[in-house]
Amino acid sequence: MGKKTYKTPGVYVEEVSAFPSSVAAVETAIPAFIGYTPQADLNGNDCTFVPTKITSFLEFQHIFGFPDSPEPVQQYSPQYYLVRQNSKPKEGDFILIGSEYYSIVPDAHSIYYLYNSVKLFYQNGGGKAYIVSVGGYGKTAGTPLQLGAPLVNPNVQLADLLKGVQALKKKEEVSMYICPEATLLPLAENGTLMQQMLLQNSEMRTAISIFDIIGGNRENPLGNDVDIEAFRNHTGATGLGFGAAYYPFVGTTMMGERDLNYTNLFGGDVRKLATVLNSTLPPEERVLELLKAIYNSENSGSISENHRELLYTSTTYRTIISAVLKCVNLLPSSGGMAGIITRVDNTRGVWKAPANVSMAGVASLPIQINNTEQQGLNVDAISGKSINALRNLAGRGILVWGARTLAGNDNEWRYINVRRTMIFIEQSCKNACKGFVFEPNDANTWVRIQGMIENFLNSLWRQGGLAGATPKDAYFVKCGLGTTMTTNDILDGRLIVNIGVALIRPAEFMIISFSQQQMVSP
Repeated sequence: MGKKTYKTPGVYVEEVSAFPSSVAAVETAIPAFIGYTPQADLNGNDCTFVPTKITSFLEFQHIFGFPDSPEPVQQYSPQYYLVRQNSKPKEGDFILIGSEYYSIVPDAHSIYYLYNSVKLFYQNGGGKAYIVSVGGYGKTAGTPLQLGAPLVNPNVQLADLLKGVQALKKKEEVSMYICPEATLLPLAENGTLMQQMLLQNSEMRTAISIFDIIGGNRENPLGNDVDIEAFRNHTGATGLGFGAAYYPFVGTTMMGERDLNYTNLFGGDVRKLATVLNSTLPPEERVLELLKAIYNSENSGSISENHRELLYTSTTYRTIISAVLKCVNLLPSSGGMAGIITRVDNTRGVWKAPANVSMAGVASLPIQINNTEQQGLNVDAISGKSINALRNLAGRGILVWGARTLAGNDNEWRYINVRRTMIFIEQSCKNACKGFVFEPNDANTWVRIQGMIENFLNSLWRQGGLAGATPKDAYFVKCGLGTTMTTNDILDGRLIVNIGVALIRPAEFMIISFSQQQMVSP
């Protein structure tokens, strides 16, 4: 410290820093959800395509939900149709009413996933998050999706989602990209979006992307391998270590009987609902009278009151609502996985693999995966792109049963927790070193930087975040002339620090060997 010159007699106090500089650990679990919301109004200003930070689902509803009114507002209002069939349908969701089979088919223009995915995130331990709204809900088609056709929502536009992803380029705080409505794009456009997300992740090196797989919502009559192969063929070859995929979708409990009503059936045409209810024997006369009064505007009750009365009066109506809710609650798993990763980070640490844990708010899986089928998901010799399975294991429930990135053949970046731990270390050290920009490139600075990073890594090792019996086995930090820099480096203004860490890899395959021992008679 340089000596100061004093010109007035007296007593002077000088504070000397007694503590070395330290590395502040960055937050590891801040996802960004990109997709369509009911609205995007932050204090009267439109925040479409503006990454907006939230800390709770209540805050999400306040900014991105429809405003309150005397009548409860549906924040998400999907439309479904009951299409009568001549025989029992061989695929898709259906319901038996009286002696007639009806397929439950959505209006594809009305299907969105972001709202309920954010709710699933918070049910699984979510905290801070960014929302990038790319617009509001589009117009419905007024017709059901063709039976057997892929679920593609024409209102979900690739250009919107790409613009939302690009809006995150200045948000280095974000550690996960979640885009559940990507599965509502055509297959080729879904691939374009995923490749762009991975490219941005690999360039920024601050976040990973969590992907869902088109077709994960139902068994494929041609075999589920068709959907898996299509996914692998469309993810490209760049940045695979920054991506993770989960399969299949999850049957959740995000919406209940209060969240849907007769306006979500047949585009709100109660005459068509009455026709279906009239097929029961004996006909439910009280229900039909109520629907007639609703149609003729002779009923003074609100929609919610009429809905409650229909639920109480009609067993068939209650059965229809339950069947439609099962379809509505089928969601991509990425939102729930973001919540699980947050929970694991907060309770165990970023170095713990987010696997062998259950997902809250999930009651079923649309596709059951066995050991043989998971082999093809977990290890693929051709593409090397691993897919993590969600499985219903006997006696244990529904668990996340995989922790691999898409770079399944890469020994360095095969596991999610390895990539995320390295991002955590890189970003923490990078931010700490910014304070040394334009400092003298001499031994004093090198020692300070080396000591600062070593203290950080030692703390991480003591928490169990690094492998090794001793600090020497767990990490090293090198910085200095003749070690990491040459004279030319110093003349060119470069200060180079080399850091090595022994990251923890999960025990993915637990092998217990048994052998028989021959008993020897005395």
